[in-house]
Amino acid sequence: MIRTLAIAAAFSLVPAAAPAETATESAPVAQPTTPDVGLALGQTVGDVSLIRSNGDAASLSDLMGANGVALVFVRSADWCPYCKKQLKEIDDISDELAGLGWPLMAVSYDDPAILAEFSGKHGLGYELLSDPESEVIRTFNLLNTDMKQGTRYYGIPHPAIFFVDRDRSVRAVLREDGYKDRPAMDIVLHIAEQL
Repeated sequence: MIRTLAIAAAFSLVPAAAPAETATESAPVAQPTTPDVGLALGQTVGDVSLIRSNGDAASLSDLMGANGVALVFVRSADWCPYCKKQLKEIDDISDELAGLGWPLMAVSYDDPAILAEFSGKHGLGYELLSDPESEVIRTFNLLNTDMKQGTRYYGIPHPAIFFVDRDRSVRAVLREDGYKDRPAMDIVLHIAEQL
């Protein structure tokens, strides 16, 4: 089951002409609250920095397309078989996402050299970015706190896909309950088409 998809889909499918609710004494407008894992729709992300495979830093603003950026957070391109599978599968829609104004970027705590090797080996058409200290992972409220500090796995994120617009506001989130399951590519593409 996709945890946040229903909310994201509902927001993205509301007609633009629908009147917005305003706060009144009898009908206050609900404010987004941060979920236990991930950011809420509408939350703004700071202009965080990631490391490209060549070692250069890239800010979130540097990664934006016409509408924003699609960020795929994965546990590891080095040791996680579910992540490796997702990284290869999502390449099939990376050109379409970019054409819709949402360039695809994958984020993990892996070293840039590991990401460059994985990308080159599989001929990926999108960029894999390193978050070696898991600062961006923490910013997106995705740090998996079940992993103990000092272990190989400390710093991994809960897998998720975020669509962040040019104002750095979270427009959609796709995340499964378990780390073995990932959103289907047709659903990811459908969300991008609706935004």
